[in-house]
Amino acid sequence: MPTTRKIINDPVYGFITIDHPLVLQIISHPIYQRLRNIHQMAFAHLVYPGAVHSRLLHSLGAYHLMNMALFELKGKGVVISDEEELGAKLAILLHDVGHGPFSHALENELIKDVQHETISILLIRKLNKEFNGQLQTALDIFTNNYPKKFLYQLVSGQLDVDRMDYLNRDSFFTGVAEGVIGYDRIIKMLTVKDGELMVEEKAIYSIEKFLVSRRLMYWQVYLHKTVLSAEMMLVKIIRRAKELLAQGINTVAATDELNFFLQTHAPIEEHLDAFCRLDDHDIMTTIKNWSRHTDKILGALCRSLMNRNLFKVKLQVEPFDEELVNRKKEEVMAALGINEKDADYFVFTGVASNTTYDPGDERITILFKDGTTKDISKVDNALIQQNLSATIKKHYICYWKTSQ
Repeated sequence: MPTTRKIINDPVYGFITIDHPLVLQIISHPIYQRLRNIHQMAFAHLVYPGAVHSRLLHSLGAYHLMNMALFELKGKGVVISDEEELGAKLAILLHDVGHGPFSHALENELIKDVQHETISILLIRKLNKEFNGQLQTALDIFTNNYPKKFLYQLVSGQLDVDRMDYLNRDSFFTGVAEGVIGYDRIIKMLTVKDGELMVEEKAIYSIEKFLVSRRLMYWQVYLHKTVLSAEMMLVKIIRRAKELLAQGINTVAATDELNFFLQTHAPIEEHLDAFCRLDDHDIMTTIKNWSRHTDKILGALCRSLMNRNLFKVKLQVEPFDEELVNRKKEEVMAALGINEKDADYFVFTGVASNTTYDPGDERITILFKDGTTKDISKVDNALIQQNLSATIKKHYICYWKTSQ
């Protein structure tokens, strides 16, 4: 008899139980196992050395929280069939399966105009076909085509188990206490009314803490200026490699798969197998090789990233003065002996942004004891009010430190 139950020792939650044969088969599948080799937080480990956990670990954590949420909802009389329960668990387990190497950092760089959610859908369809339609409910929930909307909201929404896990987990591995949330209390307070996921009023403060924690984690960790610098350097490396290839200059990646995606413009649907052989190792081994590339710009960028000699970054509310940008470019041109066009690889500006809570996007609805409901931003004396629904933007400048 094949094993139908496994326990996984997770550093955040303790033991995670896997007790369905199909879930075990999916976890063992190469498409899922590939997530072991993709960092959950890209280059955050250059600032927070402990942040080396993988997307596989995150997806298992989200799976565990989904188990908890479904158990609580069923205990409150919400009708969830065995098939729906399995579908929701598989949907959250596979929600990140479409991420490429270094996740958000390289999204739209290696494969133009294709989001990771789109690739996740393609891969879930591929698995559904391989497993003779057993993932159809999961696919319907993931694409928001299932009648019970609250199942989709648990997978993807303002208060989904994905966000609950990555805040908790990323806080744990970075050591940034601001990200700690009361996920267990929030899950205990989840409920469903009129087919929508809601939260009982007793959890208002826990929800507000969750939203504030998310805001703090974005500015302190995800959009940390050093992390931003490393990720933008990676983007510049890929763009330079593509430019050299377009000019016919020999720029060979460490693997056939990365070579292919640096040069192809074919639809991703035709190359899913090649995509599933790509992970962070392809990128980092290639950068190590390219650090000795004959092209001055590609070599310098790769050596700097490998040795953590990262670009200097400054953040401010207003756009940076053009005079400052030009002065930094002139310094780089003199230091490296390059022209103005190539200086764009070493001096550039951009905008980082984050929204704490957008009621127009996906609402968090509070259910009161008398049966009435309110958006969290409309609750009396609410901490999360209209002023926090605006997108916060910070302008940044990245530039090569000419003294290095």
